[in-house]
Amino acid sequence: MSHPLCFETICVKNRQFQNLDYHEARLNKTRSELFGLRDQWELSKLIRIPEFVSAEPHKCRLAYAGKVDNIKWELYIPRTIRKIKKVYDDAIDYSYKYNDRNDLNFLYEQREDSDEILIIKNGKVSDTNFCNVAFLENGKWYTPSTPLLPGTQRAYLLDSGVIEETDISENDITSFSHIRLFNAMVNWENAPELLVENIF
Repeated sequence: MSHPLCFETICVKNRQFQNLDYHEARLNKTRSELFGLRDQWELSKLIRIPEFVSAEPHKCRLAYAGKVDNIKWELYIPRTIRKIKKVYDDAIDYSYKYNDRNDLNFLYEQREDSDEILIIKNGKVSDTNFCNVAFLENGKWYTPSTPLLPGTQRAYLLDSGVIEETDISENDITSFSHIRLFNAMVNWENAPELLVENIF
């Protein structure tokens, strides 16, 4: 029986892996729940940083199923986000970091003149195409309790007390002042921050 490919995108900065424990935990959870595999991978032993990777931020993309399928490396170039479009899909499932992103790509194509999408599922705020999100209210940041995929940076920020998890519906968006977009490659300090008026 063939398994669907999944992947991890790991940030490498100054030739050091970032938040590797969180990636390892998610990868091993996926291998257990999706593939029925009980052995635990240690990513620090599995991946070697090539000589051509400089001190600048790089993206390490590890695709896997029962075993490693491939590992790719590329220089990370941040995206500029100025405008976000809400899109709707009540059936989308991305509870594991699948290599097949066709459903997400289909939604992303609906962004029109926006730079990013915000996916609404069953009336609840989830994620953007590539990022988890948090909203600012009275000096506190809140992340939706209904992400499509709980990211590694999101887990780190929750554990660190930087953000709190709460139920956020589409109608709640206007009660916040700002939104931030973050993922494994975009830490909290560098996360794009927009007024919620820029969500359409």
